[in-house]
Amino acid sequence: MKVLLLKDPKDKESGPDPYVKELGLYGFEATLIPVLSFEFVSLEGLFEKLSHPECYGGLVFTSPRALEAIKICLRENSKNEAWSKSLKQQWNAKPTYVVGKATASLVEEIGLCPQGEKSGNAEKLAEYICSREGPHSSPLLFPCGALKREVLPTALKEKGIPLESLTVYQTAQHEHLQQSLSSYFSQQGVPASIVFFSPSGVKFCLQHIQKLSGDFANRIKFAAIGPTTAEAMEAAGIPVSCTAESPTPQDLTAGIQKALRPQNCILSE
Repeated sequence: MKVLLLKDPKDKESGPDPYVKELGLYGFEATLIPVLSFEFVSLEGLFEKLSHPECYGGLVFTSPRALEAIKICLRENSKNEAWSKSLKQQWNAKPTYVVGKATASLVEEIGLCPQGEKSGNAEKLAEYICSREGPHSSPLLFPCGALKREVLPTALKEKGIPLESLTVYQTAQHEHLQQSLSSYFSQQGVPASIVFFSPSGVKFCLQHIQKLSGDFANRIKFAAIGPTTAEAMEAAGIPVSCTAESPTPQDLTAGIQKALRPQNCILSE
């Protein structure tokens, strides 16, 4: 059975994409189509803030892209040296809160210790942070995207926990998205399942998919990587056949397996 994953491939240097690999173990033929392109912004401002850990109570990351922004900063020898010599150690004395394993592994790559990776989404991470932080004068630094949701900032604000957001990347539609989708449907046909990995993916792909799948659209089992994406799908009128219990290859594969059974049942979030 064919599964279409609407996500960027994992960095080739890190081996095969874990979602393609996991689905393959269960007989699924998975294909990735990149949906988004990212432009990194305010990198000098980001490193300036990272250079003053004494001003902050810790770090918050809800996206792998925010870590990519830091890694771009660290390509400069002088910045990398400053990070390795003292900044990394100073930040490690403070908590680094993250959503999901992908973000956590990137945090580890820059030498920090992630907390809260099992949260799975911003709502649960906010609860996790609120259970560990009290109102204090040092804000948490939150490098994020221009399209970030306000769930986490709002939840922390209600508890009096200061958060300083900094936009470090902007999201746009991948320039080859429409062409890639057309090629996939013409060569592979209509897949058994399509997985959305972000609300932006729903926004950029839905029209193309509806047009390409035509009368067969109601046969596709649409899956979401998490509850935020599922909400965006439902708002757009897409029937959500399953939502991964957590944003991992294993949970997504388990969800798709259940959804594609003849007597499929919709997973509870």
